[in-house]
Amino acid sequence: MPEQELNINAVRDSFNESLKTARTLQELDDIRVRFTGKKGELTLLLRSLGKLPKEQRKDAGQELNSLRDSIEAELEKTGRKIRDEENEKQELNQRIDVTLPSKGRTMGAFHPVMQTMHEIANIMQGLGYSVAEGPEQEEEFYNFECLNIPSWHPARDMQDTFYFPDGTLLRTHTSPVQIRSMLKYGAPLRIICPGKVYRRDNDTTHSPMFNQMEGLLVDKDVSFSVMKGTMSEMLNAFFGRSLKSRFRASYFPFTEPSMELDIECVECSGHDEHCRVCHGTGWLEVAGMGMVHPNVIRAGKIDPDEYNGFAFGIGLDRMAMLKYGISDLRLLFDGNVSYFMSGFKGAE
Repeated sequence: MPEQELNINAVRDSFNESLKTARTLQELDDIRVRFTGKKGELTLLLRSLGKLPKEQRKDAGQELNSLRDSIEAELEKTGRKIRDEENEKQELNQRIDVTLPSKGRTMGAFHPVMQTMHEIANIMQGLGYSVAEGPEQEEEFYNFECLNIPSWHPARDMQDTFYFPDGTLLRTHTSPVQIRSMLKYGAPLRIICPGKVYRRDNDTTHSPMFNQMEGLLVDKDVSFSVMKGTMSEMLNAFFGRSLKSRFRASYFPFTEPSMELDIECVECSGHDEHCRVCHGTGWLEVAGMGMVHPNVIRAGKIDPDEYNGFAFGIGLDRMAMLKYGISDLRLLFDGNVSYFMSGFKGAE
């Protein structure tokens, strides 16, 4: 009989015994190679068919083909069973209880300029100021004329402006918010006006879009010393220490008298002639300010004979650079994080 000549039953029995011991897909693959691989037991039997007498080859071939089909079917069946068991174990190990409360989503960090804006706003709110906002696309009336800057005024040349075809413009400062607030709320009034402003400028220390915060106090009998004390309090709180300051006479069409405020260098305090921040001067210009011009008070529909006040303006981008040790203004708006990090003081 062919079965006896080729030991078909022995191969079948050996396969069945081996299959009982398979616990993993790797063990099952080893069994497949052992019986149906290039040098497998069943493969060798198939190759030996030519040695049989001619009259026995047909029956032996049918028997071996049947055994091969049976082996492949059993391998596939056992493989599915092992995969299902492994998947079930994996699901149990990685089980998620959907009834548990969510862990929540971690919050990202504020941009340095936005962080600066929030810090200064919190300080000023602690001094009794409210936050006021206005449109970034502004009218000349609010951006210039109400601020004592008529069309013929030479101060217009100080601010290279982006105009729209309809005559409106991108505001060059947040001062229009002061006018709008006076017209809306009257006096007394304490507000800060943070926001984006736009001018035609672009280099390491200037950007065509930058962030500014202006403040306005209008009340009766406001003195110059109140303005100086307010600015010193705000800057000392922002930088976390008491800083020497000096006030220099300047000119702004919407304030009279007008001043610029310098503080001691936050990097070297004036002790390093090679300081990269103050370039050895020991001083940093941080704000412009002054007593509000009567014409501006009047444009806000407030009587300048009864009320006066002061206004100030600071660049939030510059304040962020000073506090966080950023060397190039353009780093604040660059999308390359590694390049941005390299601009921080002390970064490797």
